[in-house]
Amino acid sequence: MTTFDYSTLQPDLILDALTEQGLDVCSGLLALNSYENRVYQFSAYQAGNDRPQKFVAKFYRPQRWTQAQLLEEHQFAAELAAADVPVVAPLAVKGNSLLQFAGYSFALFPSRGGRTLEIDNDEQLAMLGRFLGRLHQVGKATAFVHRPAFSIDSHLLQSRQLLAELSLIPGYLRPAFDSVLDQVIALCAEQYQPTNMIRLHGDCHAGNLFYIEQGPFFVDLDDCRSGPAIQDLWMMLSGDRQQQRDTLEMMLEEYEQYCEFDPAELKLIEPLRAMRMIHYMAWLARRWQDPAFPMNFPWFGTDKYWEQQVLALKEQLFLLQQPPLSLVPDY
Repeated sequence: MTTFDYSTLQPDLILDALTEQGLDVCSGLLALNSYENRVYQFSAYQAGNDRPQKFVAKFYRPQRWTQAQLLEEHQFAAELAAADVPVVAPLAVKGNSLLQFAGYSFALFPSRGGRTLEIDNDEQLAMLGRFLGRLHQVGKATAFVHRPAFSIDSHLLQSRQLLAELSLIPGYLRPAFDSVLDQVIALCAEQYQPTNMIRLHGDCHAGNLFYIEQGPFFVDLDDCRSGPAIQDLWMMLSGDRQQQRDTLEMMLEEYEQYCEFDPAELKLIEPLRAMRMIHYMAWLARRWQDPAFPMNFPWFGTDKYWEQQVLALKEQLFLLQQPPLSLVPDY
C-alpha cells in the first residue's frame, strides 16, 4: 500500500505550475470532486486573450500510471475528439498535453458544464447508446500498447491478495468474507472469457457523463482500459431483468448504427460487476494511508461496512449462478 499523499500540492505550487504554462490565474482554485487525482477549476487569462476563460487542471496521482500510459489516455481522447465524439480532451500547451511541475504530472482541460446524465431518461440513454457506438468505433481502430486490460488478475487476484492482508476486516467476519470472496472469484474466472478486447472509456457511469441540449458528453478517461464492449454499457442498466433488457435494447438500437455488438458479451455482465465491487474495496484499501480517504470514507473502517460486503458478495454469488441476461424475453 502506498503511503503517498498530496500534502506537497499546495495552492502556491499549483499557481506556479499554471503560471509556467502561460496562464494568468484571476480566480481562486475550486477543488472538484476527485479522490484519485486532484482536480481544480479556475479562470485565467491567456496571451492574446483579453477575456478570462475557465479551465480545469488535473494533477495525476504519482506512481499510479506511467508517463506512457497517461500519454496513451491523452492520445485516445484526441482521437475521439477528432472523430467528433463528445469527450473533454486535454489541451496541448506548446505541443504537449502532459505537463510536468515539481514532480507532478498534470493536464489542462477546457471547463465544460452540464447536467448529470439521468439513467432513467430514455431519450438521454438512447443518445448515449449512439455516442458509445461512435466511441467504440474509434476504440476498435487500434489497440492500447501501454494501458492495461480488464482482467481476472488485475481486478480480482491482486485485490484478493491485498484484502487478505487488510487488518480493517474484523476477525469474526474474516472466515465468511474470505469464503464468499473466493467463491465469487472462482466463478468469475470461469465466466469471464472475453473474445474481443477494444479500447474503452472504462468507467462509464453517470458521474462521468454530463448532458447538454446537444446530448451527453464524456469526461474523465482516467480509467480507460482494454476490455469487452459491454463494460461501457452495463453500468447504465438498473431494475429487474425486464427493465435491464428494455434499456439495453434501446441503447443497442442506437449503438449498432455505428458499431456491431456481440450478444455473447451479455454473459460477462455479472463477472464485470463482481470485478468492480472487489476492485473498489481493494482501491479503498490501497489509498487508506492518504488522509483524504479516512476523512471521506470513514465507514470503510467499520464492522458494519464489512458485514454489508459479506452480504453483497453473497448476493453477487447468487447472480453469477443465474442464467445471464438475454435480449430474448424470459418465458
